[in-house]
Amino acid sequence: MIARPQAARMTRDERVADILQAARDVFCEKGYEPTAVSEIAARIGVVEGTIYKYFASKRELLLKVLEHWYEEMFGDYARDLAAIKGARARLHLLIWRHLRSVRDYPLLCRLMFREVHGESDYHGSGLHAMNRQYTQFLIDVIEEGRASGEFRTDLPTALLRDMVYGATEHHSWPYLRKSAAVRAERGAASGHVTLDIDVLAEQITSILCDGISRRDAPASPLETPFRKRATRNRSSA
Repeated sequence: MIARPQAARMTRDERVADILQAARDVFCEKGYEPTAVSEIAARIGVVEGTIYKYFASKRELLLKVLEHWYEEMFGDYARDLAAIKGARARLHLLIWRHLRSVRDYPLLCRLMFREVHGESDYHGSGLHAMNRQYTQFLIDVIEEGRASGEFRTDLPTALLRDMVYGATEHHSWPYLRKSAAVRAERGAASGHVTLDIDVLAEQITSILCDGISRRDAPASPLETPFRKRATRNRSSA
């Protein structure tokens, strides 16, 4: 790709945003290890030393790229959850939203899973704190379901959380590998590997809720505004 011409003078915030976007693009195109900081600098028309004025290392730059992505994902979570009634339906929404992030940003997910999770600099980092905040939405919904009598109270919350995110990550890997192969950040991967987030979200929700729902508690419907919208879009296509 042709580098952009020498960038005009920017404020610090503008320069940081420019670097983060360039780093995100190059990391997704090439992967973390093959990427050189000089390539990121060339993408925005600056010398390599300019990058190091704002980020101490390529590793710090990767973590900041992923933090910025998490900020985007948080977006309107609280507002969307407030519009959904019933713990089961709210749980379904969170699972569906998480799967949508995997489907729409497979290369960023791959970076998170392969290059960050399990590394020594992840735990205690700002990104780790943001991930805990992200998963807290699901923990809160489980606790709400227990308080309302929809869910059992005798199962560890951490185990239920890990079942949701562990199942999502494991089931998504064929899709992530295919997406990395074609270097396409948005949209479904080419070929036969796809990720049907509507079906998968309902399956994971059903498996989990069948295990944690109280036998005498009525099940709330899984239908959400997002599911209805997707159904309308498919029928009008």
